[in-house]
Amino acid sequence: MAYEVIILAAGQGKRMGAGKNKVFLNLDGIPIIIHTLRVFEKDNQCKKMWIVINTRDKEELERLIQKHHFQKNIQFVIGGAERQHSVYNAVQLIQEDELVLVHDAARPFVQSDHIYQLVLAAKHKGAAVLAVQVKDTIKKVIDNKVAETIDRSSLWAVQTPQAFRMSLLAEAHQKAFADQFLGTDDASLVERLDKEIEIVTGSYDNIKLTTCEDLFFAEAIVNKRKNKRELN
Repeated sequence: MAYEVIILAAGQGKRMGAGKNKVFLNLDGIPIIIHTLRVFEKDNQCKKMWIVINTRDKEELERLIQKHHFQKNIQFVIGGAERQHSVYNAVQLIQEDELVLVHDAARPFVQSDHIYQLVLAAKHKGAAVLAVQVKDTIKKVIDNKVAETIDRSSLWAVQTPQAFRMSLLAEAHQKAFADQFLGTDDASLVERLDKEIEIVTGSYDNIKLTTCEDLFFAEAIVNKRKNKRELN
């Protein structure tokens, strides 16, 4: 079940307030993006990594990849104005009609067993996403007033990676481009083709590091995993 993965690392990280691309911030002494890349470096199913970057970050990322001795086939793609444009730039370069994953570089805690389950589901269904059930009570608010309480039993918080048959992802992006539609994730583009998308249960640890507060949670996850390894 071979796949290629598009890793999105071109964001400016304004909400992190770090003054630089957040994926270069250290987590347990190692840049966030290196943690993320190592997950796919170790996965034998992964044939190639397409890293979407800003031009200004290319030299720094090349240095880090060399320093940490990555052996996987890695290609750089220049990002676009929006996340969707960045994925589209990568999609246009991928030649193989097989499975492709789309993943946020700022999600360093995705687990290999969940990637395996995701790839398996996408192979059979054509499209699959990692997600976790919503735990909080969700209110619909209009004009700063509660309009209704949403039944959370059917609500899922979608994560990345998201996995697709390459031809399906390309079709979804081409249609979105033609329609000038901008979605919040790649699954939302595939939904517009009326295609089924399988949900694969992920982990609440698979957080996206977006704000400074997220770094505290990230350190807690790192420590939890260290303690678990020590116990084993």
